[in-house]
Amino acid sequence: MTNPGPRPAAPTHRRNLALVWAAAALVLAAVVVLGAIRTVPSAGGGRTSDFLTNSFLTVAHQQAQRESAPAAPPPAAVDLPAEIQGIIGEHPGHRIGVAVMDTRDGQLQSYGDVKPYTAASTAKVLTAAAYYHLVEIGDKSLDTPLGAFNAAFQLKAMINASNNDAWLLLMQDIGYPNLTAYAATLGITYDPEKNLIAPPDMARLLTQLATGKLLNPGHTAELLGYMQHTNDEALIPAALAPGITVHHKYGVVQGYVHDAALLSAGDRSYAVVIYTWGPDDADSADRLDLIHDLTHQLTGALFGR
Repeated sequence: MTNPGPRPAAPTHRRNLALVWAAAALVLAAVVVLGAIRTVPSAGGGRTSDFLTNSFLTVAHQQAQRESAPAAPPPAAVDLPAEIQGIIGEHPGHRIGVAVMDTRDGQLQSYGDVKPYTAASTAKVLTAAAYYHLVEIGDKSLDTPLGAFNAAFQLKAMINASNNDAWLLLMQDIGYPNLTAYAATLGITYDPEKNLIAPPDMARLLTQLATGKLLNPGHTAELLGYMQHTNDEALIPAALAPGITVHHKYGVVQGYVHDAALLSAGDRSYAVVIYTWGPDDADSADRLDLIHDLTHQLTGALFGR
């Protein structure tokens, strides 16, 4: 049987014709696919390819605008002294003193008349601090009977409910000279008989309390706890924006309306003291508006709220 030998190669023109038909088929398939893409509706009602093209152009255009647009100017700084003096000037019949101390660095700002005022019940914070101090050095005990209850009960009643009987019992147990001497160690001038304190001194007291320089951590936390949700939240607390924590002690007596507060938000904390005297009733709408206006202006500048 003879070997037929290798099969002759296909003619060249046949191979070329096959390649042409294959290329044509690929072109035709591409046209069909492209037409399908161009005619599929997009979710927005246009054609898909147009939608994609327009989307990318829009993003690129927006990015170019952001890169070329000038940076927005920072918000104008508040001229706090001018704003506070403006509010004070709107109440010529009142004596008004404001003190603000940054608890982080002790920087003090004072506005208006900051000479000593009748401190009313704001001085109860000083009495509480003095009593806790005596407990810490072993001279007093929170279990000491005072009146019908013990010293621990009277401390809470004095601060949280502003009970004057509790205040008198605690001051008598401390002793007026000892209370004056304790205040002096804090850099504060105070005479329990006259009950006079200057707004900056009250700010100093609150700052030392907040930073743990007065009392041990347990007593600090306890006293600050009594200064929240008190029996009167109508002054500084009522004017605060959300997110600002407040611990405070108000005081009201014979024309004097005060509030002394520790305010904090984020990493910022301030002692804010507002002392006022006026011929109007202590609970008059004008007096409340005065304290609220001052609080709004101060917290807006201090916290941006």
